[in-house]
Amino acid sequence: MSAPTDRMSPEERRVGASLASIFALRMLGLFLILPVFSVYAKTLPGGDDLGLVGFALGAYGLTQAVFQIPYGVASDYFGRKQVIVAGLLIFALGSFVAAWAPDMHWIIIGRVLQGAGAISAAVTALAADLTREEHRTKVMAMIGSSIGLVFALSLVGAPVLYGWIGMGGLFVMTGVLALAAIILLLKVVPPAPPPHGHEKLPLRRVVFDIDLIRLNVGIFTLHMMQMAMFVVLPHALIDHGGLEAASHWKVYLPAVLVSFVVMVPAIIAAEKKDKMRPIFLAAVALLLVVQGGLFLSGESLWTLALWLLLFFVAFNILEATLPSLVSRTAPPAAKGAALGVYNTTQAMGLFVGGALGGYIAQHFGDNAVFAVCAGLAVIWLIVAGSMNFPQRRVTPAA
Repeated sequence: MSAPTDRMSPEERRVGASLASIFALRMLGLFLILPVFSVYAKTLPGGDDLGLVGFALGAYGLTQAVFQIPYGVASDYFGRKQVIVAGLLIFALGSFVAAWAPDMHWIIIGRVLQGAGAISAAVTALAADLTREEHRTKVMAMIGSSIGLVFALSLVGAPVLYGWIGMGGLFVMTGVLALAAIILLLKVVPPAPPPHGHEKLPLRRVVFDIDLIRLNVGIFTLHMMQMAMFVVLPHALIDHGGLEAASHWKVYLPAVLVSFVVMVPAIIAAEKKDKMRPIFLAAVALLLVVQGGLFLSGESLWTLALWLLLFFVAFNILEATLPSLVSRTAPPAAKGAALGVYNTTQAMGLFVGGALGGYIAQHFGDNAVFAVCAGLAVIWLIVAGSMNFPQRRVTPAA
């Protein structure tokens, strides 16, 4: 038998790189649309209705939340790759419908179809299937980092591409990238293990498992805080930092890139030195520090940039470790279902955070948002303190 190894195998590196690329290809198109969509909407019939414009943007997240659990369960039963291909095809169809759309109502239909291609649970379950436990967080970090990177790049590239090819071209590009992701999945990602369709587990076992509930509370809180913060941070960069909206990427991009550099040693320590618990709790505590810092200061561009950097450090560590912990905690036959519930609570956190952040900011001011986020961080820290962290198991290299 081969000796245990602390290094990722070539196949595990291929799994991480290829699945991160699939996520990036899908998310790049979505992120490129966000910075310029409200401008484009005004050129369409119905685009002067801000309610329709907001619903068009939010429709994607709504159907994502609805379909994550069914896709996760289906991937347990029918196989990961089959479900991912089906989801990417539906996502591409929605992109092409939105590219053709003559009015806002058809845009909404396209966005609903895009959201119905909810492959996140199946992709993360496939990543868990194809990697050993001691390297799983690294692969999840690769996937999470790809999302953060394409988000930052989209802030730079969206206005340029919109000027070149228009919104219709951006939607077509989104569909083509999704089809390219299918080719990458089938040609590059190693074969998936057989589905667990014969090992049926009640969904309630996953939904009401106390350890999984703690992890789902975490991802809900993390993305609720993220969306609430970003309701007010752009205005803070303008009002206190003196930075025009078109130049906000000059803060976001360096903060995201530097946070990746800081995150890597933390992830390695969590996996290699079995320090998952202290690093996880430290990341949650760092979120609390960030909210306190934003509440007490934030009057200069450099101060805001520092707190954003620290937020992304904590965010990226937690974004990598949470799905890894879910995959370790869930029963093997219900891994996809557990990650489906996890991704659903993530989408709900995004929705609630945006709505709650806007309400609080409008009625109580920006600092009240940071105060509420600090309270959420305290609650999460208490919940996380009672979590059971699976012990690191070193698997012999193949």
